[in-house]
Amino acid sequence: MEYTLVTGACGGLGGAFVNLLAARGEPLFLTGRSKERLAALAERLKERFPALPVEVCPCDLTDSISRQALFEFADGRGIKFRRLVYVAGVDTQKAAEKYTEAKIVLQARVNLEGAVSLARGVFGRRGEGRCELLAVGSMSASCPMPYFALYSATKKALEQFWVALRTELKGRAKVTVVLPGGIPTREDIKENIRSHGWFGRVSALPPEVVAKKSMRALSRNRRRAVIGFWNKLLYGAQRLVPLSLRMRVIARIWSRTEKDAF
Repeated sequence: MEYTLVTGACGGLGGAFVNLLAARGEPLFLTGRSKERLAALAERLKERFPALPVEVCPCDLTDSISRQALFEFADGRGIKFRRLVYVAGVDTQKAAEKYTEAKIVLQARVNLEGAVSLARGVFGRRGEGRCELLAVGSMSASCPMPYFALYSATKKALEQFWVALRTELKGRAKVTVVLPGGIPTREDIKENIRSHGWFGRVSALPPEVVAKKSMRALSRNRRRAVIGFWNKLLYGAQRLVPLSLRMRVIARIWSRTEKDAF
């Protein structure tokens, strides 16, 4: 039996992936920061899908010891992995000068270091079939973003690592990074999307749609998949606009609000 490891399983997008995979009857290995929330999630899944194999293990993705403990837990149960769905991310939005050292470390480690570490761990514990590695990147990675600079930089690094890893693992794993726009899950994110005006609204998609389209891209072994019609349009069209102009527009929009909810 081979499991799918889902990070950020208790969140809005992570939960959408969990529900989608559970409905397919795929064994799940779920992680997040809260032991209590994971246990409650596992209980709900068992009520809806009594025969579904579900394992949960809390993990602090910023901590190498905690990540090691996650895989030791899996090894102790003889678990092999079919797939990684790396959803966890920190989306703090503010001027760079307002960051604390702790927030810099948190965002960099969750958005990049944790993903690299778990990809290695899952691939090293893959089952007999072809492994699948899916990372949730961001449209924010398509351009440097003033007032969202660290987030866009870490998501770009994640994207580039995933694309390079795809070549290294060719023939042994499907490796896909997806680039969604805004995903209206938490209230602060919904307010943030509203503050971006018309394009913020049309580029946002419900988590269930993002999860479904992401899994479809992975099944097709896409290298990189922009999620949503308007995001695809923006992704292609922005290359026609000088970078300096793009960043001025982004700075004007993104400086209107701050977000430090994680």
